[in-house]
Amino acid sequence: MRRREFIYLIGGSAAATWPARVRAQQPSKFFRIAIVHASAPVAEMMTDTGSPRFIALFKELRRLGYVEGQNVVFERYSAAGQNYSSELANEVVRHKPDLILTTSSRWALNFKAATTAIPIVGLMADPVAFGVVDSLAHPGGNITGISTDAGPEIWSKRLELLRDVVPGTSRAGFLASRFGWETPFAVGLRVAAERMGISLIGPPLDAPLLEAEYRRVFDAMLQGRADALIVSDAPEHFTYRKLIVELAATGGLPAIYPYHEQAEVGDLMAYGPDLLDVYRRAAGYVDQILKGTKAGEMPIYLPVKFDLVVNMKAAKAIGLTIPPTLLARADEVIE
Repeated sequence: MRRREFIYLIGGSAAATWPARVRAQQPSKFFRIAIVHASAPVAEMMTDTGSPRFIALFKELRRLGYVEGQNVVFERYSAAGQNYSSELANEVVRHKPDLILTTSSRWALNFKAATTAIPIVGLMADPVAFGVVDSLAHPGGNITGISTDAGPEIWSKRLELLRDVVPGTSRAGFLASRFGWETPFAVGLRVAAERMGISLIGPPLDAPLLEAEYRRVFDAMLQGRADALIVSDAPEHFTYRKLIVELAATGGLPAIYPYHEQAEVGDLMAYGPDLLDVYRRAAGYVDQILKGTKAGEMPIYLPVKFDLVVNMKAAKAIGLTIPPTLLARADEVIE
């Protein structure tokens, strides 16, 4: 992939070209942090005007003393859903940031291969299952971070919740990339589905993960007579959350998603950790590393609370009745 195909912004300004007198006015300790996302537009990664999860990240960093333009510059990179080529990872490493913050297991793997010197904080699924680290308690090397997954059992739980809402489900669409279909959690999900008498159907999404590809896969799932939909936690799905909700609603597919924020844009159900909390905790990891703690000595943080969110408006739109017992278990009901 050619360099121009990547979207790249340094801290909202061309920091490398600042006049010497301006740079001289900065504090003596000045950090450069690279933030890399698989699909989120750079506009969503801005300090005060970005998406809520990034605003939470930067707000916590400011609370910890890191003020953009004063003692830190953020280099923002987006692969724009194109692919997971190692070229972008190498591009980031060539700029020699003090720390890399990335938002998927696959990008953490790319950076693991690209550098053993620059500390990496990853917001990942199951970093052990994906081969990012050998141990949650002792990651080793130059990588640590936050796991947004509780292992294969959380996917079984999501499927069970979906079946509780649609008891007659026999064919569930699984919205995931080709890579996602081959991951350990997908294997566990298929085993759980078979145990429940449910067939998982595709097809997988192929790169680039753009709007046309999502429409192709939804059309195929509907032709395959899917009764419901389970959405993987690929970062591209969060970027295209409004499109996915629209396609599921148009197709009359009850769906469960991994994050609360997806329920807010109109999905039926979500079960997973609070992303705002995840991003705030990532800021704490960044702070500790910049103060001298070695990344590999910091245990991977595992969320301890997973929230169930039910959107009643979405349920009514597709003529679905939510069982009272499930509503009683929900942490939040969106009317």
